[in-house]
Amino acid sequence: MKGIVYKSTGSWYQVKAENGEMISCKLKGKLRLQGLKSTNPIAVGDKVEFEVTHDGDEIVGIIKDFEDRKNYIIRKSVNLSKQTHIIAANVDLAFLVITFNNPETTTTFIDRFLASSEAYAVETILLFNKLDILDDSEYGELKYLAEVYRKIGYQCIGISAKEGTNLDKVKTLMKGKLNVFAGHSGVGKSSIINALEPGMDIKTKEISEQHLQGQHTTTFAELHETGFDAKIIDTPGIRGFGMINMEKEELGDYFREFFELKSDCKFNNCLHLNEPKCAVKQALEADEIAYTRYKSYCQILEELDEDDGGYRKNNFSN
Repeated sequence: MKGIVYKSTGSWYQVKAENGEMISCKLKGKLRLQGLKSTNPIAVGDKVEFEVTHDGDEIVGIIKDFEDRKNYIIRKSVNLSKQTHIIAANVDLAFLVITFNNPETTTTFIDRFLASSEAYAVETILLFNKLDILDDSEYGELKYLAEVYRKIGYQCIGISAKEGTNLDKVKTLMKGKLNVFAGHSGVGKSSIINALEPGMDIKTKEISEQHLQGQHTTTFAELHETGFDAKIIDTPGIRGFGMINMEKEELGDYFREFFELKSDCKFNNCLHLNEPKCAVKQALEADEIAYTRYKSYCQILEELDEDDGGYRKNNFSN
């Protein structure tokens, strides 16, 4: 039988079969061994092949294989630096939920997510949530930040899950697609989903006043169906986004504005650091590239320089 993974809880997977039935499945031993480099060899959104068996009176499935992924969102595991974690697979559209404060989403986090989504061909839209709590000064700074990303081709939408601001635009973009919502804990992912589909009633928690951080309410990624022809993957809050060990020479290709200038650099393998006649550095000095973007690039590059071996970006197959 074939189906799509709707929920992953580590050892068990909820799979919706082609006939619409939801089956609790486990992984076949061989498939687990093949996924040792990842904390989750199977992810929500994966298209799987499974066989049905019985565990006493209960019907269970055994996942034997999964189809090649068209894309996925991946990061390094926080506690297992040599392993990776796939957040979601076969995504049509990713919404990165950003808050100016309460909690703060840093440009470093945004840039890491975008570089990874570029590397794995995941279209991403930036949602700037909680407009309703910003004063005039903060709103002005947020508009400037959004303009940095609009300038390089990313769609940015200011929203308020609490007041419903611009959620109609988000809903229109989502129709007919498999969408994933990602971001720090507390940025309002679950609140946005509840506002888009009120009957879903996903749990939410308030921000911790002491640390201005969100509390984890979504423990595992889960796919939900809506009444407006869209599917939503709600993901656990991401505190940090460790980059996969891509080659240093290719990192600049995943910063859109760097890639556009690459052919104007004197050297084909220019890392945009200290090389002469570097078009990226010239654009930076002319304020044509945001310093925050360049700073993020240098930080990631330094990490890649420290990493030897490990996981390398390859194709999207098994």
